[in-house]
Amino acid sequence: MATFLLKTEPSEYSFADLERDGTTTWTGITNPAALKALREARKGDEALIYHTGDEKAIVGLAKILTNAYPDPKKPGLTGAGETKFPVIDLKAVRRAKANVTLAAVKADKRFSNFGLVKQTRLSAMIVPPDMAEALKKLAWS
Repeated sequence: MATFLLKTEPSEYSFADLERDGTTTWTGITNPAALKALREARKGDEALIYHTGDEKAIVGLAKILTNAYPDPKKPGLTGAGETKFPVIDLKAVRRAKANVTLAAVKADKRFSNFGLVKQTRLSAMIVPPDMAEALKKLAWS
């Protein structure tokens, strides 16, 4: 099971919105590196939900309900035959007991090579297993 980090602007769609809605289709990713990561999503994987903007923190955990599939509003394939704009369906699992701020992640040497630190503009990324466990401990211990 993989863990992803998905960023969202809370004024557009927050973790509280996901909790209220029950499930959602995660759309709107356009960055090529983020799209590449999202194509790897599989049913049963987890997603750390990160609020951008003023919060800049991991605020919750979601379960990925589907393998990545083509966005019905933007169908098509890349030149390599991959889904051009993949989307996934998510459901909220639990809110963080303690939000894990970007400042805390940057201050922790374990995360020095993490995409959240090195590629700050990516809206979706795969979290290496050791870092995923460390982030979950920070959020839920």
